[in-house]
Amino acid sequence: MSKDLLSISGTDYVEFYVGNAKQAAHYYQSAFGFQPVAYAGLETGLKDRTSYVLKQGKITLVLTGALTPDSPVAKHHQLHGDGVKVIALNVEDAKQAFEHTVARGAKPAFEPKEESDNNGTITTSAIYTYGETLHVFVDRKNYNGLFFPGFIEWKPEYHPADTGLLFVDHIVGNVHEGEMDKVADFYRTVMGFDQLISFDDKDISTEFTALKSKVMANENMRIKFPINEPAKGLKKSQIEEYLDFYIGPGPQHVAMATDNIIATISDLRARGVDFLFVPDTYYDTVEERVGIIEEDMKTLKKLNILIDRDDKGYLLQLFTKPVQDRPTFFFEIIQRKGAESFGKGNFKALFESIEREQENRGTL
Repeated sequence: MSKDLLSISGTDYVEFYVGNAKQAAHYYQSAFGFQPVAYAGLETGLKDRTSYVLKQGKITLVLTGALTPDSPVAKHHQLHGDGVKVIALNVEDAKQAFEHTVARGAKPAFEPKEESDNNGTITTSAIYTYGETLHVFVDRKNYNGLFFPGFIEWKPEYHPADTGLLFVDHIVGNVHEGEMDKVADFYRTVMGFDQLISFDDKDISTEFTALKSKVMANENMRIKFPINEPAKGLKKSQIEEYLDFYIGPGPQHVAMATDNIIATISDLRARGVDFLFVPDTYYDTVEERVGIIEEDMKTLKKLNILIDRDDKGYLLQLFTKPVQDRPTFFFEIIQRKGAESFGKGNFKALFESIEREQENRGTL
């Protein structure tokens, strides 16, 4: 791997711009078991936006909504709908990370700035990646507050239990045809990432649609960004549908890890989370392909959980349906039992399932 010039220790937070942050926060508490942490809005002096911070394991979500029609949040949401605006990365030095990336060609979003309160000082900076998505560099080694200065503790009476989600495994981005290599080069040249794996349209295709993907990762493998682009097919691919409804490139899904996917998926289904349908025929040959696994196959079949294997072990995964009105962003739930890959053996079943959803929407 290349030397990680940014010294990224992990994903700091993922921020969504949404139409109604208060209601979105309730959804992520109820459906996914995220725990309330902090809040900022009119009561804390903000005039154009409000934000709710939720956490589960090492995953921090920030849900931000507009308070005024001329807010940048409102303008972003009007164009793109609910979606990820910020993928924040925890770094040793936010100023140095900004200087390194801008010197290598990154487009700056905001220069390094310090924010302080009684809990210390936090330093941030930001650059643009694909589309309007930002990478915010966060240095919080001198800060021990709940989240950021300007946020207050959020303690609602409503407190559903968590669902066993642990950390962000990877975040997938969708870009236009012909842009994947350019974005991959951005992560390689600007951020010091290396290509972990690539898939072409022979790997990821069905009878009707196809796509290409390159997975970029930092040195310690805590940050993995698969980048997808559409490939030529007989019908409109899921990537093209995303680009049409999101109006441009953006994050397609966040994969969240668990160490007990059967318990997590069972809980999420009971809470009303909708997952993609996997036909029973998928399980007719899966044991021949993946070999011996610890989990009960009948239970996995009942829950529609997908299984794949590489030379390091196996993984179990399942994908939600889109979690907002537009057919854009969704989540992946993943459990790795040694495997370091991304479920290549499941691609055909997964994308045929997505195509069924597209056909129902009239967008295939």
